[in-house]
Amino acid sequence: MAKIFCVANQKGGVGKTTTTVNLAAGLAKVGQRVLMVDLDPQGNATMGSGVDKRQLEMTVYDVLLEEATITQARSRSDKLQQAGCSYDILGANRELAGAEVEMVSLERRERRLKAALQAVDGEYDFVLIDCPPSLSMLTLNGLCCAHGVIVPMQCEYFALEGLTDLVNTIKQVKANLNDDLQIIGLLRVMFDPRITLQNQVSEQLKAHFGDKVFDTVIPRNVRLAEAPSYGLPGVVFDPASRGAQAFVAFALEMVQRIKSM
Repeated sequence: MAKIFCVANQKGGVGKTTTTVNLAAGLAKVGQRVLMVDLDPQGNATMGSGVDKRQLEMTVYDVLLEEATITQARSRSDKLQQAGCSYDILGANRELAGAEVEMVSLERRERRLKAALQAVDGEYDFVLIDCPPSLSMLTLNGLCCAHGVIVPMQCEYFALEGLTDLVNTIKQVKANLNDDLQIIGLLRVMFDPRITLQNQVSEQLKAHFGDKVFDTVIPRNVRLAEAPSYGLPGVVFDPASRGAQAFVAFALEMVQRIKSM
């Protein structure tokens, strides 16, 4: 049975997509079967996984409207297969922006992704969902089918405020739509230990959330930032970089954490 996780944060620019694609590549590298679902109409996770969103014949949009199955719509990147870090990709493009409006009048509109994933449940160990930075119908579809939420966050003051909003959203979804939903953990990203404020916020997180804060810390790393322009996760683009090694360590930590769930 696949473990399904949303990578979510209502604050933009905190590294959700970077976390999703690099965790997917890291998990694939350590032998896990992974499906990455791109629920953001910008399609950045799709492009960052080596798939050209403009060339896709079918996307997550078709799956949500029940015009295609995940088996029909998923794809793989040749570049990732050659690197030995291959995972399946349910891609997205700008078409997905229209799904919000089209789904308003549909039955089971917030549970469509859940139904589609049940058909491929036995094929994967992990399903990672890259959510847009807002509580939209797309994000709701992700949260309704997830076992938990991975929250990437920078150790800055405004990030703490955004985290409060996200925790409240998760509580509401758990109460009304998905009993299984919980925060799996907080991942500190773009971390620079030389900055006093970041260290202080990091300590506040550990004091308040305890073991919900992942041990792995993702450092601020130029190679991770460069990788998307080459259509690759940083784990594949420069495996020797500090950022790539941190994500492989995070993948191993996720595997261990799932065993204890």
